[in-house]
Amino acid sequence: MNKNILHTGVQNFISENLNADIMSVLLRKDIFEHVSSKELVQQIESKKKCKKKLPLWFKTPKIYYPEKLNIEQTSSEITAQYKAEIVKGKSVLDMTGGFGIDSYYFSKKIDTVSHVEIDVNLAQISKYNFEVLGAKNIQNFNADGLSFLSQSDKQFDWIYIDPSRRNLKKGKVVFLEDYTPNITTHKDLLFSKADNILLKTAPLLDLSAGMKTLKHVKEIHIVAVNNEVKELLWWLNNGFMEEPIIKTINLKTNCREIFDFKTNEESQSASILSKPKKYLYEPNASLLKSGAFKLIGQRFKLEKLHQHTHLYTSDQYIDFPGRRFLISHVHPYNKSTMRAFAFQKANITTRNFPESVSSIRKKFKIKNGGDTYLFFFKNLENRNQFLVTQKI
Repeated sequence: MNKNILHTGVQNFISENLNADIMSVLLRKDIFEHVSSKELVQQIESKKKCKKKLPLWFKTPKIYYPEKLNIEQTSSEITAQYKAEIVKGKSVLDMTGGFGIDSYYFSKKIDTVSHVEIDVNLAQISKYNFEVLGAKNIQNFNADGLSFLSQSDKQFDWIYIDPSRRNLKKGKVVFLEDYTPNITTHKDLLFSKADNILLKTAPLLDLSAGMKTLKHVKEIHIVAVNNEVKELLWWLNNGFMEEPIIKTINLKTNCREIFDFKTNEESQSASILSKPKKYLYEPNASLLKSGAFKLIGQRFKLEKLHQHTHLYTSDQYIDFPGRRFLISHVHPYNKSTMRAFAFQKANITTRNFPESVSSIRKKFKIKNGGDTYLFFFKNLENRNQFLVTQKI
């Protein structure tokens, strides 16, 4: 951590050059005596990445930024705030602290937060930024999380872990056993220090496989932001052996879409199939990830267009955790019916359909955008159809 970067002149240069050509900055002769052009570029690139993801850090003067990869891998403010709603008690250990976004928001709810980070530079940066942000109840430790835990005589109400999901070749890994640290082999140590563990995993992790591998899963939170799944959060509770609750949450700009259920509810549900009616409903991304395809219809009294077409319909409009549309036309999928959309603008979605969105656009020369939404799907008779709809 080069503290010369915090000098007023350097900070002003960084703020004034957020939209500058990076190569022009990089190739310039060093402007400041103790700060290289490479360091300036790092600060500029990392700060730019924080504008939407970490607005508090972006707008706070004299924040020190790590490499942009650390910004890419950290939680966003909106997901960190959500995680802080899950944990309760007086103490939490952030075992893989990183840039410290989660620790900061835990500190808003918990009396004492222990932030542990193995990288020396990142540990220094996060400690400094906590001071700038006024987070006085965060204790900082530069250590390996597992080593810290094994040597500590403290008990925590919660342990939070955001494992690295990259291998030595910097490639992304999917299976829990390939995460670093691998908590599947250290669960006894973790539970000896806390009864509650909050584990963050990649959105691609299969829910059934995760439950089978982790065990003691009390809740799974599928967290989407503006209809894109960002995180899976696993609450492991020491000794818990009951059916876990799956919580789906879509964090939108002005509201939240929430749908909670237990896994056995889905297995005990049945779908009612139907032809398209007046309204069409598309579940949000967190719901689709949950796999509650039969239960969605049952809870909201909706009918499905096909057993494997996860689109729902009704004659009466309902509030629904996902996108909602008014159906104007139902057409069979063929060249004749598609001719009317050639060279027109339309938003296209496919569900249980043999062709991709790009293929349909190319074949019929349909431009992206506009107020028309076309849904291509397989109907009850296993024939290809499409709907012409308008978003509500």
